[in-house]
Amino acid sequence: MASYVEFGKCKMVRFSPTSVCTCRPSYPFPKAAALKRPVYPKFSLKLVFDGPKYALRASRAIFARRQRLRLIAVAARAEGDLLGAAGTPEEVNPASDSLAREKSSQLTKRVVFGLAIGFSAGGVVLAGGWVFTLALAAAVFVGAREYFELVRSRGIAAGMTPPPRYVSRVCSVICALMPILTLYLGQIDVSVTFAAFVVATTLLLQRRIPRFSQLTSAMFGLFYCGYLPCFWVKLRCSLAVPALHTRIAQAWPVLLGGQTQWTVGLVASLISISSIIAADTYAFFGGKVFGRTPLTDISPKKTWEGALAGIGGCIATTAVLSKLLSWPQSMLSAVAFGVLIFFGSLFGDLTESMIKRDAGVKDSGSLIPGHGGVLDRVDSYIFTGALAYSFVKMFLPLYGV
Repeated sequence: MASYVEFGKCKMVRFSPTSVCTCRPSYPFPKAAALKRPVYPKFSLKLVFDGPKYALRASRAIFARRQRLRLIAVAARAEGDLLGAAGTPEEVNPASDSLAREKSSQLTKRVVFGLAIGFSAGGVVLAGGWVFTLALAAAVFVGAREYFELVRSRGIAAGMTPPPRYVSRVCSVICALMPILTLYLGQIDVSVTFAAFVVATTLLLQRRIPRFSQLTSAMFGLFYCGYLPCFWVKLRCSLAVPALHTRIAQAWPVLLGGQTQWTVGLVASLISISSIIAADTYAFFGGKVFGRTPLTDISPKKTWEGALAGIGGCIATTAVLSKLLSWPQSMLSAVAFGVLIFFGSLFGDLTESMIKRDAGVKDSGSLIPGHGGVLDRVDSYIFTGALAYSFVKMFLPLYGV
């Protein structure tokens, strides 16, 4: 065992595990933390193996433990002041720096792709007809695939039996065909009945024992991803009554369809889409600035203050566009239309948030950089088309012209 320790040029002293010893240096040690440049001597430590006893060589005297701790504290404070006076740069946390760069990159991607999607969607809505319907069918197909992937995720599948993959693919194809059949047949009922029959038959004929959860998730997928988007086709393409009082229609170029291009369906679709964008934007910034009270546990980031800002922005946008496009003629109808659009947008967003929360994922997909999946981008539009079409058909005489 080590019995002696040689510490610099010190004399030999007895050492035990309960005693704490140190050396008093031969130079004046700093007495305060305000020393500018303390000089520390170099010590050498040497263990001497000689018997079971422990000994330690100290410089001049043996201090008590309390004195030793005070000496160490003074030295540490002096060294800290010295480093601070020398202007040593603070360490930059690489994780926080990387996180800041990632957020900036995500924001750039979100803005760029958001503008690209906005201009493309605007052109598709103006074109109408088969261009609008085929673009909607493509979005429906991708959104249906994302929905059934969410259903098969661990979070949801842990408590139920998801549909087989081939059933999910069949449902996705049927959802994509439903808008096309709606435009071709002029109604939704036939396509929905046929789709439900095909899916139920496919599930009943599978090799394994069919489960009720498979049927319910598949049917909701047809309703959510296929049936509801068909109302956008009805809104844009079936309301072909000319918007006679719209000033912009009178100056619309003949090469782009002329005045007949501006129908009630086009005006109602533009107002609905613009109001949804305004509701999302005002709710986002209103929640960021004033948000204090959570709206629901489904989406913790949503607040009552943001919702009030969203509904205000939605109503204001609807009222302004109704004046510019001269539809609808009544301001009361425009305000009611804005309120309906807001609630359709909000509950569509919350419905998709509920599905993602149960699935345990943040985004439904990764197809659109900075935005996530297609469902993340169009969730506010899913219920809105049906509400807008029903409002125009039922509550506005002569479609509000």
